[in-house]
Amino acid sequence: MEKIEEQFANLNIVKRSSETKEPTYLLGIDTSKTVQAEKGSLVAVLCSNGSIRIYDKERLNVLREFRGYPGLNGVKFANSCDSVYSSCTDGTVKCWDARLASEKPVQLFKGYPSNIFISFDISCNDHVICAGTEKVDDDALLVFWDARINSQDLSTTKDPLGAYSETHSDDITQVCFHPSNPNMVVSGSTDGLVNVFDITVDNEEDALVTTCNSVSSVSYIGWSGKDYKQIYCMTHDEGFCWWDLNHLDTNEPITCLNIPDVREVINMKEGILDYLIGGLYHEKTDKLFVVGGTNTGIIHIMSCTTSGLVHVTRLQGGHAATVRSFCWNMQDDSLLTGGEDAQLLLWKPGAVEKTLTKKDSMKIASSVYQRVRVHSNHSYKKRKKQ
Repeated sequence: MEKIEEQFANLNIVKRSSETKEPTYLLGIDTSKTVQAEKGSLVAVLCSNGSIRIYDKERLNVLREFRGYPGLNGVKFANSCDSVYSSCTDGTVKCWDARLASEKPVQLFKGYPSNIFISFDISCNDHVICAGTEKVDDDALLVFWDARINSQDLSTTKDPLGAYSETHSDDITQVCFHPSNPNMVVSGSTDGLVNVFDITVDNEEDALVTTCNSVSSVSYIGWSGKDYKQIYCMTHDEGFCWWDLNHLDTNEPITCLNIPDVREVINMKEGILDYLIGGLYHEKTDKLFVVGGTNTGIIHIMSCTTSGLVHVTRLQGGHAATVRSFCWNMQDDSLLTGGEDAQLLLWKPGAVEKTLTKKDSMKIASSVYQRVRVHSNHSYKKRKKQ
């Protein structure tokens, strides 16, 4: 077993979050990219009650909470400051200052009328925000804004720069900018398509670098490989696809791997796999890992090879229900996980948990159950260009 696999196998719980007044599902996690030694690292968590909680990473105590925003989707820190973003079904992308107690967003990025945002990302240089919409009246849009603060225009509300409208024919469930090239973005949709764009190009048709087809509703997308020249996606029926964009100008096939249902082919050694959560590209070792789990809270880590997925390790004794989110930190090799038991856990290699009391299952009442959309059968048919 190689070093990184051993690190994963040695992950132990260091800390569990303290209980909050209102238990919620933890649907998304991100950590601040800025390191201020005297203040420590921050963690932003998207909760199913329409709030974003800011935690101290090492202590996992709640520092502040931005409440009262039903319909939030995704949570992301800026790359160069402690701004926290989330897209919303009310047609905006909201931005808060994670170090301020004020619940009011410091910036609001407004969409076009009837936009319902369900996905978003911000470019690696923090210049551009892109958000994906639900399909409304035959349109599913990728909307763009200039995220930079202009000293001449201190308005807290921003209108879009423009939108792409022709490349997806159903809800755009995922948006992900390239980790080092601010002009490249990939989007995924319930139409099964995964589209790569170069946003420096003037029109949408020419900006589309390539289209990959997962043949299923896309639930997660990411970049991987040396210089991040590969993309991968997971689907709502637990499929996995992996493509190599280096082969676009060659005769080599760009598909590295296409598994319609990972649950049916993965050899778990023991136990089962109920669902996929997301992907994790380990830059130092140039390896892609897939993270999944069980309904009882066990986390599975699998390594990705062109011949298939290989089970690496299981993390157990932490969660008591479905795990919905995770965030890997390359700097200290730590893992944050959150789920339907309302717990936020911090894992580190070889660590020992400070408190040894395992919580009972905190299965949440159905009143806060996050709705799962049932997708119509025609969602895979590409809309004809007008």
